[in-house]
Amino acid sequence: MKSKTDLMADLYKETDTDPHELQDPEVAHLVIEGNKVLGMQGVPGFHVDVRELEDGVDIKVKLDEGTKLRKPVHLCFGLYSDTGVQRIIMNVDIGKNSQISLLAHCVFPFAIDVQHIMDAKIRIGDGARYSYFERHIHSPKGGVKVYPKAVVEIGKKAHFKTEFELLKGRVGLIDIDYETICEDDGIVDMTARISGRDDDIIKVKETANLKGENARGLLTSKIAVRDRARAEVYNKMTATGAYARGHVDCKEIVQDDGVAVAIPIVEVHHAKAHITHEAAIGSVDSRQLETLMSRGLSEDDAVELIINGMLSE
Repeated sequence: MKSKTDLMADLYKETDTDPHELQDPEVAHLVIEGNKVLGMQGVPGFHVDVRELEDGVDIKVKLDEGTKLRKPVHLCFGLYSDTGVQRIIMNVDIGKNSQISLLAHCVFPFAIDVQHIMDAKIRIGDGARYSYFERHIHSPKGGVKVYPKAVVEIGKKAHFKTEFELLKGRVGLIDIDYETICEDDGIVDMTARISGRDDDIIKVKETANLKGENARGLLTSKIAVRDRARAEVYNKMTATGAYARGHVDCKEIVQDDGVAVAIPIVEVHHAKAHITHEAAIGSVDSRQLETLMSRGLSEDDAVELIINGMLSE
């Protein structure tokens, strides 16, 4: 049986991150394989409390008021076996006027029948800044089902930014459900980039409630479906505060027998609020395709280059 150190190293081999960063005493980190903690480190002002449950892991994260972390916090959640269930319960409390950036990897490189369930509650105090980048690395067999759910409370003049990326390996099934509530002068910025193949199923549901005066919101989805993959993107933004401003932007590329659905919903409940939306679904741009093929690329290679360009924007 592999040691915890070996398992940590194996998980990080699948990512683009140098595992030696975890040895930096100024870098807070948490590494979980299955429902077991492999490694954990806090730093001054940043506290992590973890309880291993029979059917999951309960994590409480707290950033003290006024604490500004210079280096990103590293999170790694994964399952190295080909079957199993990983269930993560997270409660995050970000103190007033603090600042934190988190780099998260979810790694399932050999999955045949794996479920990853994430249920998070995040509270961001007034004037705080919270940035979360989540990258998934999946098995090429598509045997992963991912259910990330989060409810986020964004305080006055607070900033919440999250990026979700799933480009490596098959999607399998992903069902994202994020809901945010934004107070006065708060900002919510959510982006999802997902590439689907074969019979992958992609579901994205993101809701932004611009409750406060002068709140700002941006919901961005960039999805590609090929073969028989299916995608449904449901983005809803509601403005109830005066001078609230928001935009919903969904781009989906469809190839082969893929199917894509975009459902942008905007609701404005105040005469001085304003929300816009844009949705574009279709094949790759023919002019771009012709230009790349004229330079010697095959049609398949040109299509992939265009899709990767869209997803990396």
